[in-house]
Amino acid sequence: MIFGRSERGKSPVEPVTLKILVAGGFGVGKTTCVGAVSEIKPLRTEEMLTEAGRPVDDISGVEGKHTTTVAMDFGRITLREDLVLYLFGTPGQDRFWFLWDELATGALGAVVLADTRRLEDCFAAVDYFERRSIPFVIGVNCFDAATRYPAETVREALDLDPHVPVVLCDARERESVKDVLVAVVRHAMTQAAERRHSVTT
Repeated sequence: MIFGRSERGKSPVEPVTLKILVAGGFGVGKTTCVGAVSEIKPLRTEEMLTEAGRPVDDISGVEGKHTTTVAMDFGRITLREDLVLYLFGTPGQDRFWFLWDELATGALGAVVLADTRRLEDCFAAVDYFERRSIPFVIGVNCFDAATRYPAETVREALDLDPHVPVVLCDARERESVKDVLVAVVRHAMTQAAERRHSVTT
C-alpha cells in the first residue's frame, strides 16, 4: 500500500488468520518454539522457578530450566501473504491446565511437543486434543542430548492413530518449526475436508 492505494492497482489481500496451540509437558520447548518463528516480539508470561515450587514442578531431565510459563506465550507468523498464524503456547504444569480450555477456543489445531527422554509428559496433551477432536501433530523436539528415534517408533510409543502426523524438529530453528506448523495446517484442513465429505455422503 502506498498512500492508501494498492500497489500497481492490486486489491489489498485480507489474510486468513488461524489460531494454533503449542502444547506439551513442562520444559519441552514450547516458549522456545513460539519465539523461534514469531515475526513479532513474543508475549511471554514467565516466572522464575523457586524452591517452593520444587515439590510440584518436576525438573528431572531439565535441571537447567530456571523459568516457567504461567499463562501463555503468544506469537505470530505469516506463512503466505494470505495466511497468518497466531501461536498460543500453553503452560505445561498440571496446576495451570484450567487455562487450556480458554486457549483452545477457536483453535484450528495444535502442536504437541514431545521430548523422547520424557515422552510420558505429553500424554495429557495428546489426550486433551483427542477428546476434543482438535487436530494435532506431534513435534518431536530433538534435544542435543536425547536419543533420536524414527517417527514411527514415537507413534507406537504414544499409541497414536495412523493419521496423526509425527514430525522431528528443532524448536530453536525457525525453518524446522515452520515445517511443523505447515504440517498442522495441512492436517487440520484434511480433517475438515473429510468431515464435510462424511456429512454430504
